[in-house]
Amino acid sequence: MKILAIETSCEHASVALLVDDDIVERRLEGHANHSEYLLPTLRALLGEAGFPIATLDAIAFGAGPGAFTGLRLACGVAQGLGMGAGIGVVPICSLAALALQGEGSTVFVATDARMGEVYSAAYRVEGKRAIEVQAPACSPPQHLALPLDERWFGVGSALRVHEAGIPASVIARLRGCNSAAVPQAADIARLAVHEIREGRLLAPEYAAPLYVRDKVALTTAERLARGGRA
Repeated sequence: MKILAIETSCEHASVALLVDDDIVERRLEGHANHSEYLLPTLRALLGEAGFPIATLDAIAFGAGPGAFTGLRLACGVAQGLGMGAGIGVVPICSLAALALQGEGSTVFVATDARMGEVYSAAYRVEGKRAIEVQAPACSPPQHLALPLDERWFGVGSALRVHEAGIPASVIARLRGCNSAAVPQAADIARLAVHEIREGRLLAPEYAAPLYVRDKVALTTAERLARGGRA
C-alpha cells in the first residue's frame, strides 16, 4: 500500500510517504513556511521515491483539531491532489495520531487549543491503531476528566502549557507523560492504512477538517471574563 500523508495542524508540520512497511518523513518548521513549501516538499518526496502521484492508494491528512489555517491547508492540498490524480482521501484525527506516541495501551491526549482551552481525547492503542474511548472535545483545562477507572499515559502540549489549570485528579491518574510530542505525518499514514482496509476511503470532495471548536477568537467580553485585557 502506498499513502502520501500531510500533517499541518500545528507549527511543526510534516509530510510522509508510506510504502508497505517503510515510511519516509520530511518536516516543515514554522507556520509561515507551510503554504510556501508544502507542495514542493510533497513533490520532492514522491520524486525521490520514484512514484507518480497517480500510483498512490490514497492521500491522508491530519484533519485536526488544531490551527484552523493549517487544517484548511492540509485538507485543501489533499483534495486538490486527490481530484487531480483520481485517488481517494483519508482524514485522520490529529489527536489519534498523537496517541501513537504514547506508552502502553491507554493514552490521554491533550493539546493547547489557545484562548485558554484544550483539545482532548482518549484512546486505547492496539499496535498501530488508536481506538477512540473519549471523543475529541474542546474545554478549559479545569474541565478535563479521564474516562474509566484506569491509569493513562498523557501526550500533548496542554500537559505543559496548562499544567497548573488541569485538575489534580487528572494529573494523579497519569502514569507518565510526553508534553513535547506533536502530531506527525508518519502516524497519520499508519492510521490511514486501517481506515482504507475498513472501507473508509473518501472521494476528495467529501473530505473536511475536524475543527471541534467553531471560533478562532474571543470577543472583548469573553477576554475580560477570563481575566484578560480588552
